[in-house]
Amino acid sequence: MSAACDVAVLGLGATGSAALYHLARSGLGAIGIERFESPHAFGSSHGGSRIIREAYFEDPRYVPLVQRAYEAWAALERDSGRTLMLTTGGVMIGPREGELVSGALRSALAHDLPHELLDAAAIRRRFAAFRPSPDMVGVWEPRAGFLFPEQCIAAHLDLAVRHGAVVRSNELASGWAVRDGAVEIETTRGTIRAQRLVLASGAWITRHLGGLELPLEVERVVQAWFEPAANPEQLAPGRCPIAIWEYEQGRFFYAFPMLGGTVKAALHHQGSVTDPDLVQREVGEAEIGRIRAPMDRLMPGASGPLKDARACMYTNTTDGHFIIDRHPEHPQVLIASVCSGHGFKFASALGSSIARLVRGEPAGAELDLFRLGRFASRA
Repeated sequence: MSAACDVAVLGLGATGSAALYHLARSGLGAIGIERFESPHAFGSSHGGSRIIREAYFEDPRYVPLVQRAYEAWAALERDSGRTLMLTTGGVMIGPREGELVSGALRSALAHDLPHELLDAAAIRRRFAAFRPSPDMVGVWEPRAGFLFPEQCIAAHLDLAVRHGAVVRSNELASGWAVRDGAVEIETTRGTIRAQRLVLASGAWITRHLGGLELPLEVERVVQAWFEPAANPEQLAPGRCPIAIWEYEQGRFFYAFPMLGGTVKAALHHQGSVTDPDLVQREVGEAEIGRIRAPMDRLMPGASGPLKDARACMYTNTTDGHFIIDRHPEHPQVLIASVCSGHGFKFASALGSSIARLVRGEPAGAELDLFRLGRFASRA
C-alpha cells in the first residue's frame, strides 16, 4: 500500500504527536507513523506524570521556551477538553552552591520569576513530608507541577486527526530515501511519499538518521511507585509539591505528590546504557534499593511498600540539550530529538516550532541552542 502527503512524522510520542497536531492545524496533509499504539509504555513518554517547572536549573535559556509551553498546554487543555496539567508548586532542594539550587536561582533571577529561597527549617515547616539535612536549602517556585503524559499525547493526536491528519499505528518504518526532491519512507505497510519528513522517533532515532552520526546514547531509567509508609495526608497534592533533590554532589532524585494512593520517584541520570530494542523491562530489587536510599533519609513517609516499577528511556546528547535541525545532507528531513531526560514539558511549544520549520518559516532564536552545528564545532 502506498500513500502520499505533504509531511510525514516518524514517531508519535511527546514531540511527534505535538508536531503532527501543529502541522495538520496549519493545513498541511500530514501522516503520523508509530511503531506501537500511541500512547504506549515502551519509550520515553509514559509513567502517568512528568514534571513541568519554570526556574530551570539546567540553563536559563530554557525559561522563555517553558513559559510558552505552559501557554500551549493550557490551550491544548481547552481545545481537547482533557485535564493535562496539575499545578502543585515545586521545590528544588540541595546544597546552596550545588548544581540544582544555584542553577534554579540563576534562572529565577535572570527572568524575574516568582520564587523563594527556603532554609532547611523553613522547608520542614512548610512541607511536613520533607526532611532536608541542615545544610540544604530549597528554591520554591509556585508555578511548577506535573503533566499527565499519556493524556497529553492522546490530546495532540485526537486534535491532529480532527484537523485532517492520518495516524498509522503499529507500523514499523524500515528506512527512507530522498528521490526526486521528496522523501520515500518504507514501512511494514508499504511506501509513504512525503515532501517533508520529521524524525521524532525518540530512543529509536539513531536507526533513522540516514547514515548521520550524532552523539546520542540511550539510558535505561527506572520509575517506582511506593505506598506511603506513614502520614499519607502529608503527601497529598495540596500539601506536597513536586520535588527534585540533589542528595549528593551531582546526584538527583525526584518525587511527585501522592496520586492514586502512591508516590512516584526516580533517580535522574543514573541508569545504564541500553539498546531500545533490547532494554530490560523487569526491575530488580537492587534498583529499587537505590531509589529508596535517599528517600528513606529525605522523604521517609513516602518510602513504603513498592506497588509498581517500570523502565523508561532517556536519549541523551553529550551536552544535555535537544537536537532540532535539518538533516545536513537532506534539507527535506528535520531531526527532532527532544531528549536528555527533561524534554517532555517542552513538547507543546516545540510542536509549533517544528511546524514552522517544516513550512519554511523562521522558528526564532529559541532553537539556536539545539542546532547540529554545535557538535561539529567540537571536533
